[in-house]
Amino acid sequence: MSYLDFLIEYLPRLINGAGMTVMVMVCAAILAAAISLIFGLMRLSSNFAIQGIATIYIEFFRGTSLLVQLYWIYYVLPLMGLTLSPFVSGVIALGLNFGAYGAEVVRGGIQSVPRGQYEAALALNMSPARRMRRIIIPQTFPLILPPMANLTVELLKATALVALITVVDLMFAAKQINATTWLSAQVFGTALIIYYIMARFALTPFLRWLEVVAARMVGKV
Repeated sequence: MSYLDFLIEYLPRLINGAGMTVMVMVCAAILAAAISLIFGLMRLSSNFAIQGIATIYIEFFRGTSLLVQLYWIYYVLPLMGLTLSPFVSGVIALGLNFGAYGAEVVRGGIQSVPRGQYEAALALNMSPARRMRRIIIPQTFPLILPPMANLTVELLKATALVALITVVDLMFAAKQINATTWLSAQVFGTALIIYYIMARFALTPFLRWLEVVAARMVGKV
């Protein structure tokens, strides 16, 4: 079978799998972003209990394997009475794992805001919550978006793991095709190209656009 014949026959299945990959990535990225903001702020809390909870969560999910976390959520939680679909399990595992990394990015970004900004907000008699919402967090976005963009690209690549819990994503479709055709070079070579196209020509330009928008919001461009 020529490569052109292979593409004609199997490319639609791979593209359908890529669509599921995008869905997993988007849902996991939204969850990770919410977790990053919440736990990043918790890490900066003056309350030792809140700070301790955030630290335990971050260190646990950064210090253990994403694959083990994925298996634990999908295979172990049902033994405790909580059964989740493969899609939901994959999104939760990816969101929790990358949220832990993102929380440290948020913490570092907030701490990078010049101290004078805090003092100016305090001089305006702003409450801590309003100070964070109106002054600090908007200035944090341009600082954290580049490392967050890197994490998002890593998240896209990590979605391949959800194929191991039967989510019909790009990698799952590639494995199914390879199991019936044994055309490994064509199958995984095409999957590699699709992942690259999604990362380089779709996700990366979008993230760079977000960086420009965030910079304009605070008058940096």
